[in-house]
Amino acid sequence: MDQEITIKHLGPDDLELLLAVPEGLFDDPVDAVQAADFLADPMHEIMLAYDGDLAVGMVTGTVVLHPDKPPSMFVNELGTREGWIRRGIARDLAERFFDLARARGCEGIWLGTEPDNLPALGLYRSLGGQEITFVGFGWDGAFEDE
Repeated sequence: MDQEITIKHLGPDDLELLLAVPEGLFDDPVDAVQAADFLADPMHEIMLAYDGDLAVGMVTGTVVLHPDKPPSMFVNELGTREGWIRRGIARDLAERFFDLARARGCEGIWLGTEPDNLPALGLYRSLGGQEITFVGFGWDGAFEDE
């Protein structure tokens, strides 16, 4: 039987927790230097969802500052470990993360996903997100892992 899922908002002192995440949740293994830099930067946010001691979900984002408007939150990634999909974990993470963004003064929250990622599209639509269309461009290997 599954334990209760708990969500933890990580901060600069949580490097060991992030390094302890087994492969399979993030796209690649957690890199110690990148993880430390991410956690130390006050413009980056991360939450992990746990089933007992196992990290089964994650969401990361970056506060984006503008010279002419209030800050916004770009959601970098939202994911759930295989075997824990369709249990409401991604929804809980997204809702908590959106609350965090608003508490930080972000007046816009945005993200992108692939047009064929039907589970993500369904989730974001169910959360009441306004679907927009834009063209993305990448440089210097930005999309090499796709």
